[in-house]
Amino acid sequence: MDVMTVPPFERFYEEQQGPVLAQLRGMLGRDAADDAFQETFLRALRAYPSLEHGRHLRAWALQIAHNVAVDVLRRRQATSVEVPDLESIDEPLPYEELRRLTAELPEKERAAVFLRYGYDLSYEDIGAALGSSSEAARQAASSGVRRLRKRELS
Repeated sequence: MDVMTVPPFERFYEEQQGPVLAQLRGMLGRDAADDAFQETFLRALRAYPSLEHGRHLRAWALQIAHNVAVDVLRRRQATSVEVPDLESIDEPLPYEELRRLTAELPEKERAAVFLRYGYDLSYEDIGAALGSSSEAARQAASSGVRRLRKRELS
């Protein structure tokens, strides 16, 4: 596939539904992930016609999913303090640990660290997801890791 060409939305959906659902389940648990999954692809569908190229579509979809999950978590927190049921979380606990560790980082650093170390995305993909360059993504991830190390040492 030519990376410059935007594939039909149906193909994009088929290719990205697995990683998106996995990320949402890791962040929200099984039940909330289903609704967030629908919202993620609705947002993607609305924005899809304005895409200029087909590069970094996975990073783009994962960033939309991340944003939807953050919105869900904010709504949860605003309405009540809810402890997630660990049995409903499909992702391995390292994702939970990474989410816990990065919770207090600034948003771009948190996203860069999570996408780099949680999903092993390249800095180029992370930069595309964050709307910045690969160098800015590398710097955001590095700054986030430095903050985490300082916090652990104090």
